[in-house]
Amino acid sequence: MNRSGILLFAHGARDPAWARPFETVADRLRERAAASGDEVRLAFLELMTPGIAEAGAELVAKGCTRITVVPLFLGAGGHVRKDLPRLLEELQHRYPDVRWNLSAAVGETDVLIQALVDAAWQLAQPED
Repeated sequence: MNRSGILLFAHGARDPAWARPFETVADRLRERAAASGDEVRLAFLELMTPGIAEAGAELVAKGCTRITVVPLFLGAGGHVRKDLPRLLEELQHRYPDVRWNLSAAVGETDVLIQALVDAAWQLAQPED
């Protein structure tokens, strides 16, 4: 059976509160993915755990043979364009039977751009 996995990838920070929105995203995505049997993991580049190697290993251990890495970044800066492809090469080398796919950064999608517009507009409105 071919299972799919979604590996959400965020930067990480020293303050644990920083991760709460990303954990909420992962929890809600797990709920959505449950119907299809897909697995979801959240990983961080630095300062928080798990890292991408550990989260990737967890997905492989769950039987995922196709894993899509979704960068939870507003734009594709150096971490997304340089660091992440290198990390994915390491995972591909370690797990050659798994197909690793890298998606665009979420911040480059029309749906998130519109959500940011809507949120900024709402926050900028005076309270009555």
